[in-house]
Amino acid sequence: MREQEVDPKYTGTRLKQWRYAASIVNWGLSGSGDTEQEALQVLKRNFTTAKLEKAKTGMSLPRPGIHVPIQFASQELVEAHSELAEDFAHRVLNLDWVWISDESSLWDFHGNDTNDMLTAKIKEVYGVDVSDIQSAKLSEIFERIDAAGSSNKEFF
Repeated sequence: MREQEVDPKYTGTRLKQWRYAASIVNWGLSGSGDTEQEALQVLKRNFTTAKLEKAKTGMSLPRPGIHVPIQFASQELVEAHSELAEDFAHRVLNLDWVWISDESSLWDFHGNDTNDMLTAKIKEVYGVDVSDIQSAKLSEIFERIDAAGSSNKEFF
């Protein structure tokens, strides 16, 4: 259990600052809340979810205290649009480099309450409206841009 500092100047609504964080050492599994009990309850829910996911795949839970390596999401869908993904990182996200998985979304790249700023930038750069893609997953956005023929534009 860890008590965290909350920034009193933070006014955003999407990213909640929690006072307490509970975690299982070396597992990368955690829970947060305004009280210690809340944080432990969230951790318990996350543990149950992880346990069920492991059971689905036939894997057993690691022994307590053992280091559990990070498992990255697939990049299969993103790799189908690798040049577009690189261009997107530069021209939309304004990043020199970024690791994008099939689960990455616009939400991963800002702290605003909406994706409006990035969807407007995508429309400006690629001429494609992606504001209706509810998941905001980059793999789906790349598919839309590619289907619209916008990926045929010269990158960089």
